[in-house]
Amino acid sequence: MRKKNKIKITVNGKQMTVNLKYSIKNLIDKLKLPINKVAIELNREIVNKKRISKIILKTGDKIEIVNFIGGG
Repeated sequence: MRKKNKIKITVNGKQMTVNLKYSIKNLIDKLKLPINKVAIELNREIVNKKRISKIILKTGDKIEIVNFIGGG
C-alpha cells in the first residue's frame, strides 16, 4: 500500500516518514526538542528559527539538528 500523503526525509542520518506539508516546527515538536536549545540545518544550510513554521519539508530533505545541553 502506497502512502501518498507521506514523505521520506533524513534526520541526523536516519530515515523518517512524515506527513505532507510538514514544517520544521512540526518536526521539532514531534521530536520534543526545546527550540531555544537547538541549531537546525536543512540541506546543508542553517535555518533561521524565526522561519521554521513556514519552511515545509520535501521528500529527500536532509535535516541535521544539534541539541545544546548545559551542565558541568
